[in-house]
Amino acid sequence: MRIRVRRTGGFAGIERSAEVDVSGPEWESLSAAVLADGDGGGGDRGVPDGFSYEITVDGRTVHCRDPRLTDAQRTLVTRVLKEGA
Repeated sequence: MRIRVRRTGGFAGIERSAEVDVSGPEWESLSAAVLADGDGGGGDRGVPDGFSYEITVDGRTVHCRDPRLTDAQRTLVTRVLKEGA
């Protein structure tokens, strides 16, 4: 499965993105949880200088913002940005 994370915002406003092509039950369950959580916060604008995330898993995209990421979203973002670097 192909997972892409795009992070924008923050104090400096620097965009960062990474993409990984992964497989395995751990990645599948984590990705399923992220997609099930959907767009946590909906129209919520987050906090000033907070990060906004666009998470795409095999063509399905959800958006989320700090500090309202679910545990699954935070874990996936961290892993993809680390592994895709």
